[in-house]
Amino acid sequence: MTTGKCRWGFLSTAEIGFKNWKAIWLSGNGAVTAVASRQQERSQEFIDQCQNLVPFEQAPKALGSYQELIDDPDIDAVYIPLPTGMRKEWVIKAANAGKHVVCEKPCAINEQELQEMVEACAANNVQFMDGVMYMHTDRLLSMRSTIDDGESIGDLRRIAVQFSFCAPEDFKEGNIRTDASLEPHGCLGDLGWYTIRFILWAMHYEMPHTVTGRILTDHRRNDEAEPVPMEFAGELLFPGGVSATFYNSFITEHQQWANISGSKGNLTVNDLVLPFHSNCLDYQVNNPQFSVAGCDFNMEDYSRTVRTQEYSSGAESAAETRLFRRFSQIVLSGQLEPEWSEYSLKTQRVLDLCYDSARQESRPIQL
Repeated sequence: MTTGKCRWGFLSTAEIGFKNWKAIWLSGNGAVTAVASRQQERSQEFIDQCQNLVPFEQAPKALGSYQELIDDPDIDAVYIPLPTGMRKEWVIKAANAGKHVVCEKPCAINEQELQEMVEACAANNVQFMDGVMYMHTDRLLSMRSTIDDGESIGDLRRIAVQFSFCAPEDFKEGNIRTDASLEPHGCLGDLGWYTIRFILWAMHYEMPHTVTGRILTDHRRNDEAEPVPMEFAGELLFPGGVSATFYNSFITEHQQWANISGSKGNLTVNDLVLPFHSNCLDYQVNNPQFSVAGCDFNMEDYSRTVRTQEYSSGAESAAETRLFRRFSQIVLSGQLEPEWSEYSLKTQRVLDLCYDSARQESRPIQL
């Protein structure tokens, strides 16, 4: 490495790249040095748009093929938001070229593919991390302390999570997330990765012993042979009696809440994945008390809001900036963090099994 900053290459001009371009600019220890697409003109257009809004001192190179970016010696790390069906090929090529990888989610078509991807990264001594941004917030650290303090919610009993949005009508035929050849998991892949990850995080990454999945609504495009889930529900059962449920949908309007229930109370967050626009993030701890005194049956509200001072997006303290800052620090220090690969593998495994269950008439599958 020849600079004091991690040199990033963007493998694709996907829309999410605009957000992450700014995140790298804000990180303080990274810079975008190249962008690749299948047409150099598209790469240049993306760079021009981003430079006009958030300019790097030196404008990145516009490349006309993904392989050019992989072969570029001036790149340390690659951000890969390609469609899921294409990720394995390019993650492995990046790893074999000695480049560290941030991979969008879902990471792979199945666990076997992801295993090959992370093994390639390990063999080449490069870091792998998926793009779940909320993992890097102070709020998540605070929630961890609250869940584990033994008093706020007591013994963990139940986890429920929902992430959904209501897609416009043209989404069904024109959006890549309904293309079964590239995104076969539909809403389960696009949204379920976040909900499953949260459940595993809450359980300290203990794996469930039984999973069940159900496709509530699906859609088959006119140009595809197979349908994809448009609405999906899953149930996970854990050792010790904890149960968890998640719901993902392209047909119900914006919701991204999570609730963790225990023997003494519950914790609720209403903007888990994409925080409401604010200079702080919060969650609620609820300990309602029920009492009976003669003719009076009273449920009293005892709740408190816990707030962390960090911006929701587009700032130095925002989750996306912290993700790229942390990843760049890993690259610059050479101290790899293999646990990130394990988090991805466990998430992929549960996602795959839920989908397998759904395709077998919701038969419970034991791990």
